[in-house]
Amino acid sequence: MCGAKHSEGNIAPADCVRVCVQKGANYALVVGDKVYTLDTKDQASLDELNKLAWEQAKVTGTANRDTISVKSVASAAN
Repeated sequence: MCGAKHSEGNIAPADCVRVCVQKGANYALVVGDKVYTLDTKDQASLDELNKLAWEQAKVTGTANRDTISVKSVASAAN
């Protein structure tokens, strides 16, 4: 919904991400100015995305234009 910017100005960006997802948005990966929609129904990947909201993450999957079909998610700090 918000992309790389967040319109819920009174909450932290990570919480804004979570609010958007609860409202039906998909998680997204921001790389520079590019925003990729993350497509997954895998609960483990969704849990990891929720945990890593607004943090650097390593997303593995298949890209198709602006959407990535997620195979795995991990912290980029690992």
